[in-house]
Amino acid sequence: MPKIILVVIFFVDQINKITNNSSTIDFEKLSNVDRPIEAANGLPNQCYTDENYLKYEREKIFCDKWTVIGVGSSVPKSGDARPYNLLGIPLLIVRDREHQIRVFHNVCSHRGFKLVDKPCGLKNVIRCPYHSWAYDFSGRLIATPHVGGLNIHESKKFDKAKSNLKEVRSKVWMDMIFVNINSNEIDFEEYIQPLEQRWSKFINKEDQKLINYSNDFGYFNLEVNSNWKFAIENYCESYHLPTIHPELNKVSNINDHYHIQGLPNRFAGQGSKKYQTLTKEDKRFDTFKNWNKEQLQHSEYIALFPNVMIGLHIDHFYIFWLEPLATNKTREHMNMYYIGNESANGDELKELRKQNSKFWKDVMLEDISAIEGMQEGRGSPVYNGGNFSPVMDAPTHQFHKWVASNLSK
Repeated sequence: MPKIILVVIFFVDQINKITNNSSTIDFEKLSNVDRPIEAANGLPNQCYTDENYLKYEREKIFCDKWTVIGVGSSVPKSGDARPYNLLGIPLLIVRDREHQIRVFHNVCSHRGFKLVDKPCGLKNVIRCPYHSWAYDFSGRLIATPHVGGLNIHESKKFDKAKSNLKEVRSKVWMDMIFVNINSNEIDFEEYIQPLEQRWSKFINKEDQKLINYSNDFGYFNLEVNSNWKFAIENYCESYHLPTIHPELNKVSNINDHYHIQGLPNRFAGQGSKKYQTLTKEDKRFDTFKNWNKEQLQHSEYIALFPNVMIGLHIDHFYIFWLEPLATNKTREHMNMYYIGNESANGDELKELRKQNSKFWKDVMLEDISAIEGMQEGRGSPVYNGGNFSPVMDAPTHQFHKWVASNLSK
């Protein structure tokens, strides 16, 4: 066979591997996930170990769905900008002149140079470091130095209006920045409605505005040697409390927890009936005003698919969101919020905030052993995706079904 034909075949094969990653998916094994829980298997090993699968997952899960890429508190002032890399897709979060958050593809329309490579405060424009083309904070191309020749900054042959930054469909809810890269998901209001309806017994839309980010003990991140999905699976269930969190289990026992399965199939998790508000020397945080008086000790821990975990308590709120880095590597971001600025940033409650942040970090650190252990176990060629407890694993099974159904579309 002529060498040139062999070269063509090679490149066609490589293109097919990239553009048709579904060929790497074992759909028969995926179908096993959707069986009744007592007969179902979990997601197959390749969903946690195969790089080609991750490329397919990027498209079907992270680009097709509403995905969290950060929080509004990370860009508090107009002109604040923060880059984000979504599995190779460069994005840019910007707070505009009207104080609204916008998300753009982080690439200059001229020669494709990455515009911003680290968090910063922009003065007037988003300026490309390569040829100095500049965009305003709404993404409009406003300056093209020397585009028509030296010191000629306009050209009749070039229409700037066709080269604005490409904006990403985005929405901010409870400080979380959601994006839908492919602009094909349902409206965000419809997407979030089932969770808002569930939580209406705890907080209403006005209460949502009460949360304030803590500037001193409001953030930490952890890098974990595991696939991002394991963090969601682990968060959904309380089955592991006695073994992974023995001290927490003494305070909020596994028997005090209940399952949460949101319909339509967008979230799952667990709740506790034994949450105690935090106190230190008779000082305590402010609380949500409209919380159901019969459920004052309830707290809920919900994974909103695909990549954010939320903790709702009467006196604080947290966002625990996942940044997938590779098949076996994830960065976990934790952001802490309180009700009103005094609880979030006042000096009198600083030590209590420190104590609360340490508590949650210790809990998350305990979980690392579980999710990294599952990652290592997926190297077994005989593991079939595992089985589920019909009683204890319903929320985790729901997440597996959500992933499988979206991969199969």
